[in-house]
Amino acid sequence: MKGDTVVSAKGLVKRFGDVTAVDGIDLDIREGEIFGFLGPNGAGKTTTIRMLTMMAPATSGTVEIQGRTVSGLSDPVKERIGIVQQHIALDRDVTVRENIRYHAILHRIPAKEAGRRMEELVGMMGLEPYLDRLVVNLSGGWKRRVAIVCALVHDPSILFLDEPTAGLDTQSRHMLWDLICRLNSDGRTIFITTHYMDEAEELCDRTAIIDHGRTVCIGTPAELMDSVGRWTVEYRDSGTKVCRYFPDWDGAIRFRDSLPAGPGVAIRATSLEDVFLEMTGRDVQATEEVRFRI
Repeated sequence: MKGDTVVSAKGLVKRFGDVTAVDGIDLDIREGEIFGFLGPNGAGKTTTIRMLTMMAPATSGTVEIQGRTVSGLSDPVKERIGIVQQHIALDRDVTVRENIRYHAILHRIPAKEAGRRMEELVGMMGLEPYLDRLVVNLSGGWKRRVAIVCALVHDPSILFLDEPTAGLDTQSRHMLWDLICRLNSDGRTIFITTHYMDEAEELCDRTAIIDHGRTVCIGTPAELMDSVGRWTVEYRDSGTKVCRYFPDWDGAIRFRDSLPAGPGVAIRATSLEDVFLEMTGRDVQATEEVRFRI
């Protein structure tokens, strides 16, 4: 069990005209945990993170950061958080060093302190050989590292990561997983949105799944998997893959043995991906919210 609640959302709503992108979300993120936020495209993940980080106003509802109710987009509590957006917000045509210095200046950090912080973070991220390279010439994984340094230069206690490994290759994803765990082990609370179920299962202490702007379940990965059934029987019915879930191995065995003999019948441990599909549906559903890039 992690610490006290440091980010709280109550009845959070965001509307774009007639479209309700976020529809009454309640969240409590605990100090020192990695909290995962999952949902299909258009479910409202990015809109929620923008409201939590004061980048966009809520239509209604409240947000508290470390016990302080957020009063507006320029609330001073903003200094306690860092954010790495899905679309990396770096100046592509200047060096890594200049990007980090610019963020330090934005946060009005004295030059001596900024230099110390940059040296510490650059060392942690392994960025020393890249300091004088133009950002445009970096790979996606190294750009993410630079963005994380920029988000941490003012030493926030809460870090928001919106799809931090989207589009990265396998090696870069695992590299960032290690960095996220290291940042968390230093005491930072981390809120992460992701499309990758294995990422959430690997990293997160607790996870919330949202669909159509509403929270459909929340808990540890183990609790969520237990909620549908610890064991999965997977088989084909008229060419369509079907999954049935059971709380115990014996029940799964009995059901498997009741099926017609044939290839493609398997028993396996339930995954977070199974939970996601059960809670949000197995068919891709186009939603009007996608037009608003939420």
